[in-house]
Order: sequence, then C-alpha cells, then structure tokens
Amino acid sequence: MDRNALLAGGAVGVLLVAAVTAVLVPGVLADPTDEGPVRPGPVDVADVSISAGPATGETVTLGIETRIDHRRNPTHNVSVLVRAIDAESGLLTTTERVDVGTLTRDGEATATANLTVPREGGYDIEVLLFREAERVDQTEKSIRGVSAIKPPYLRSTTSFTKSEALPPVSFSIAEAGEDRTTLDLTATLTNSGDDPAEDLSVTFVLRQAESNIVASRTTVDAGTIRAGRTESVDATATVPNDYNYYIDVVLLRDGVVIDSARGAANLDPTRTISVNETTEDVELRVDDFEGGGASTPEETDYEATRTESAAPGFGVVVALVALLATAFVTRRWRR
Repeated sequence: MDRNALLAGGAVGVLLVAAVTAVLVPGVLADPTDEGPVRPGPVDVADVSISAGPATGETVTLGIETRIDHRRNPTHNVSVLVRAIDAESGLLTTTERVDVGTLTRDGEATATANLTVPREGGYDIEVLLFREAERVDQTEKSIRGVSAIKPPYLRSTTSFTKSEALPPVSFSIAEAGEDRTTLDLTATLTNSGDDPAEDLSVTFVLRQAESNIVASRTTVDAGTIRAGRTESVDATATVPNDYNYYIDVVLLRDGVVIDSARGAANLDPTRTISVNETTEDVELRVDDFEGGGASTPEETDYEATRTESAAPGFGVVVALVALLATAFVTRRWRR
C-alpha cells in the first residue's frame, strides 16, 4: 500500500475518533484556560460632594453626590447607602439607598441621594458602597452650620450696616422735658445685591435696660433701596427720663424678619450700658448692692465696751466682800 495513502487514512481516522468523542463527551474540547464564572470588577468610592438643596423654616435637603470608580469586568447589583448622623447627639437622623445597577465600563459612575434633615446644628454624612450584599468601601464627610441655609422667604441682599463709622442704629435727642425725652432714631441699611430691594420695613423697639420693659415701639416703611446703595430710615420715640435703653431694630419683609441689630441710649447720668451687655450682667450688678452687711464701727465699739465693763467690775466687788467676811469670821472664832 502506498505510504502516503496510509498516512492520509490514519489522519482521517483520528479526525473521526475526535469528532465522535466530542459528540459523546461534552466539554472534552473546552478551552483549557476557562476558569468558571467571570469575577466582578473592583469598585470603590472615589469622591463625595455635598450641596444645599431646597430649605424650609424647619428642614433642609442635602444633595449627596457619590462618584464610584469601576475597573475591568462588569459588576452587578451595585448600590450606595447614605446616612446622616447628628454631630452632637450621634443619633441617626435619616438614610437613603440608591441602586446603581450594573457597571460595565471602566471609569466613574455617579449616584445622588437627597437627605432631608432638620435645619439646625451639623451632621456626619456616611456613604457605604455595596456590591451584591457585600460592603466593599465606605467614606465619611461632615457638614456644620446647617441653619445658615435659609429658605427663600428669609433670603435677602439687604441688611443693617456693620461699620463702626456708620453704625446700624443711632440716636439724637430731639427734645428734653422734665419727665420725658424725645429721641430721633436712625437705622442704616445696605443693599449688596444686583436688584432693588422693595417691600421692606423697620421696627424700632426701646427696652429699659434693667427691667427689659418696652418703653416705645414704632414701625416705619423703608421704601426702595437701590442695588449697591446704603440708605437710612428715621423714626422718633418718647421715653421717660433718667433710664438707659436698648434700641433694637428689626428689618422685615412681608412680616418675615430678615435682619436685626442693637444699639444703646444712656439717659441715666449715673450708669451706662453698651450693646454687648446682657440681662445677666445687670443682675450681677444688682447682686452687688444686695451683698455686704459688715458691722459699722459704732456697733463694734458699743458691743466691745459693754462686754468688757460688765464682767470685770462685778468680780472685784464680790472678791472684796468675800475677803472681809472671812476675816470677820476668823476673828470671832479666835475669841
């Protein structure tokens, strides 16, 4: 038999055996590099940012944006759990879970959670990253001074001035009578915005410093304050003489308090107050008058003289009488 024909017949036989084996035994011709199910790609928290959302008088919504870094193979069932913890008490305030789904591309993905918390204090924001039910990464950020996030009705570009050269509130004496004094009051406002400020009013309240009794209250229209301008608002108040007063000025828009400031009017020539004094300071000064109680020199001398002159004088007389009685008895006994 031809050698070439023999080799060809052997090759055909080998191919037939391989084909039959592949049909009868599945997996014999599988790729030897196949290691089973594909491992999910790694994921971790790349960055967290916090933004201020809508606010009301009581709450504020915080936008928590989490950027997730993903590499290599697809990763299924990725989710982010965001928690807000009160920074002072350590109590859990609120949570939200965001389902990210499957990550297939290399790079970063974004998950955004909105947490509504009370508009006060501060919070520690915890971000936990999950793959399936397994926590794979976490990070934490803090936010303080949440009360500074104001609702729309509290936002204003107009406020009282804060300059020593141009104080927020000042006064002058318009008329001084025997029992009462009339004051000319001035409040100074600045509009730092780009638009005119309208529908504003200023309330002047004068409180007697020691008792906190309201001696006068008046409200005047502030008119329109142009953008970037500083304007003054004037009013008058009549109060009793010889007292000191705190002058509180309140800026309002449609009945909502926008800003406030305080000044002082010293009408008592013997005492003065300043705007940084509090009720506690006044009470401490009153306590100073209630203290003391030391004896006067006259009382001390009188008590000492009375004590020293009573006991010694009586003792000398008794001793002399006793001595004479003893001598008399002794003499009679000898006889």
